[in-house]
Amino acid sequence: MNILIIGDIVGRTGRNVLKEHLNEIKDEYNVDITIANGENAAGGNGITRKVADELFNIGISALTMGNHVWDQKEIFKFIEDEKRIIRPANYLEGTPGRGSVILTIKNIKLGIINLQGNIYMPCNRNPFIVALEEVDKLSEETNLIIVDFHAEATSEKIAMGHFLDGRVTCVFGTHTHVQTADEKILNKGTAYISDVGMTGPSDSVLGIDKNLIIKKFISSVPVRFEIAEGPGQINGVVIDVDESTSKSKSIIRINKIYT
Repeated sequence: MNILIIGDIVGRTGRNVLKEHLNEIKDEYNVDITIANGENAAGGNGITRKVADELFNIGISALTMGNHVWDQKEIFKFIEDEKRIIRPANYLEGTPGRGSVILTIKNIKLGIINLQGNIYMPCNRNPFIVALEEVDKLSEETNLIIVDFHAEATSEKIAMGHFLDGRVTCVFGTHTHVQTADEKILNKGTAYISDVGMTGPSDSVLGIDKNLIIKKFISSVPVRFEIAEGPGQINGVVIDVDESTSKSKSIIRINKIYT
């Protein structure tokens, strides 16, 4: 099974570049299922029902989230019912939505877990402890488990990869919008990358208009962030999974810029 994981989708540019090019990427890598981080998909902040449906309709099977999950207030109207949207599992008990899910693809059950780091991020429950709780729960039905660790610090991400090595199929990082070049198969068969990157405006600062960010750094005066215009990019990875063992055989990094 080939699993495509798309890095943080940012705004309309990110959605449009996927509409135009997702199918060709899926064909090129013979993709069976596509997962994406969607916490910045609606104007760069959060997600709406309309944007979620737009992404599902172009062939994305599940959307993981992160610290911007609540930025669009309408999400409270549908996150409980929308199984395909997964928010961090280590949020406090009673938080709306779900932190993990099992999807059935071609008669194969795939578990997806979303976690959020605690270093330089709003503190929640310990993501390492919650990771084990979620893995134990999903393992009752499947050993093919994918983990999106939405975190700032590479040390925390790398530690999570090793912590879950052999317990899950893949640990991939999101949040920084900068793709890392450390993709690998860990010792016990878990695919890992510190950050899959960003799908959005390529001529930008993390998806935001570069001139606004430069102005902020020069003047220290707050500016209103606006999503950059111009060409788009798609960042992600493809995981080749041995369905009999749920181990990863390979991980290929994708970094495509479209003019």
